[in-house]
Amino acid sequence: MAALSCQFHSNKYFNSQNFKSRSKHFISCSVLPTQSNIKVVINGAAKEIGRAAILAVTKARGMEVAGAVDTYHVGEDIGEVCGMEEPLEVPIINDLTMVLGSISQSKATGVVVDFTDPSSVYDNVKQATAFGMKSVVYLPRIKSETIAALSAFCEKASMGVLVAPTLSIGSILLQQAAISASFHYSNVEIVESKDNAKDLPSADANQIASNLSNLGQIYNREDSSTDVLARGQVLGDGIRVHSLVLPGLPSSTTVLFSGPGEVYSIKHDITDVQCLMPGLLLAIRKVVRLKNLVYGLEKFL
Repeated sequence: MAALSCQFHSNKYFNSQNFKSRSKHFISCSVLPTQSNIKVVINGAAKEIGRAAILAVTKARGMEVAGAVDTYHVGEDIGEVCGMEEPLEVPIINDLTMVLGSISQSKATGVVVDFTDPSSVYDNVKQATAFGMKSVVYLPRIKSETIAALSAFCEKASMGVLVAPTLSIGSILLQQAAISASFHYSNVEIVESKDNAKDLPSADANQIASNLSNLGQIYNREDSSTDVLARGQVLGDGIRVHSLVLPGLPSSTTVLFSGPGEVYSIKHDITDVQCLMPGLLLAIRKVVRLKNLVYGLEKFL
């Protein structure tokens, strides 16, 4: 569809016979092409985060769900799988290539959101690139070798990819605040909680420890050599992490700094997967302009 743009104009002229000024009014209109929605494919659509992404993209301006890929619920309408009142008329397909092929024929701007796993993400990005589509990859844990390989591929293909270890804006703000605090404190520890013991220390704790260690400072010098297990696991340059695991605990990360006479703490809680959706929508809107690989959503905050 096209949009109609109209402007109101007023021109004054002077009448020499009666020495009065008069105004003429007219309206000019022009037809402007409207931008088509970004066609979004969710790879891993049947997962909890995939279903949340379907709902978020459906409600967002300027984008629409164009494909749903997963090995579960194949053939079912993704809208019905997500519990929507009306079907989206987008069936779940277990073949990414088939979905990409149908979208590429429309020549619309397309983005593949990848919620799969590290072992398949490289091939998924290559497939998306072959059909001229950008990719948003959400992987809390991804090897540096995979990032390097993706970066080289994207640079050669001049194709944009955003790799995000987290889509939580609150998590990113916590990491940035921790970096700022580290210039003023030399004692720091991380306390995290989860409702299960999978993947500990968490990706967030590892990322915070890595960020602080990259600043070149040695932390907790007075307690750096203790072997007491209760003191937690050491990450990076002397940063200790304590992981609490109890059913029912929210996913939480607290970074504690101390100096003479004071303790400074920063905390971030995640109560629902919905916290990742604002970051995801931002990533989709930003990746369409990229022509290379960008690591970390924080580059756009």
